[in-house]
Amino acid sequence: MTQQVSVGNVLYPVDDVDSAVKFYESVLSLPTKFQDGSRFAALDGGKVTVAIAGREEDVTDGRVAASFKVSDVASAVDAAVAAGATVVRDPEDGPHETRAVVLDPWGNAVVLYAPLTA
Repeated sequence: MTQQVSVGNVLYPVDDVDSAVKFYESVLSLPTKFQDGSRFAALDGGKVTVAIAGREEDVTDGRVAASFKVSDVASAVDAAVAAGATVVRDPEDGPHETRAVVLDPWGNAVVLYAPLTA
């Protein structure tokens, strides 16, 4: 099965979502698309969303990561592991999507996610 893949966001874990949003709004003029309290914010970075993850949503253990929207998270994790990745977090349902985290063979965090289905 061929995956449909797109870069969903670049994820920045922070201790204070409100302060991070203010920083990126004031310094780079990035408008806020969505904010879920102190958990998460999505800023409009043009073609890619800048995602700000508070402690509750820091799935990468403090690492900056690219997040990729895939059609099947479990299959994407299996393919990544077969290619040398290490699983950090198995697929799990979060508040907005199913997600998993792997480290590529060079130690970079990669978030794989798909919207929750009703």
